Amino acid sequence: MRERDGAWDCDTHGPVSPLWRPAEASYAAFGELLGAVRGFPTYLPWPVSPGWSVADFGAVVHDGRVSATMTCCSGPSELDGPVDLFLIAEEAGTGLGARCAGLPHSDPGGEIGDGPPPLRVRTGPQTVPLWPLSTSSADDRFERSVLVGEAAGRWLWLVLRPASAILLLRDEWMLRDAADLGPELVELPFGGTPPPW
Repeated sequence: MRERDGAWDCDTHGPVSPLWRPAEASYAAFGELLGAVRGFPTYLPWPVSPGWSVADFGAVVHDGRVSATMTCCSGPSELDGPVDLFLIAEEAGTGLGARCAGLPHSDPGGEIGDGPPPLRVRTGPQTVPLWPLSTSSADDRFERSVLVGEAAGRWLWLVLRPASAILLLRDEWMLRDAADLGPELVELPFGGTPPPW
């Protein structure tokens, strides 16, 4: 991505809004993110599993308008070893979810809503159906599973690496907007190496 005359351009996706990401995942930087995206959900798995940490996060904000947030939690699993879980909430056409998933298009496309959803997650009082998205046309350097649905009028993407980590998810898995956590936010573990995407 490069800047030209105050506008940002991606070789794959064309004109885009810039993504803000901190140099290091920390409590202070996460607080800065939440202040910048007030009113736009920033999802975390809840509760965060023991041994897991918030390894990366960011937001697409341009001229004061938020169009996407992303968090990544990383940690160990018994069967898969190290796992990365990206959670992206975005307005249609933003493309951050597709970027994290390694896909060339900006929105999920026609695969969403085809047949019954294999998984549902809870975001507060809402149950969100999720459908798998094929990544067979994507760069295969990273094996991953991608699930997408619609939550409160926005795309909700879950990207897991390795692909087999999808088995960690179970029906009615909980996501919380970090802005609603209050004092629990202080206890969140931050750090680790931000995963590549």
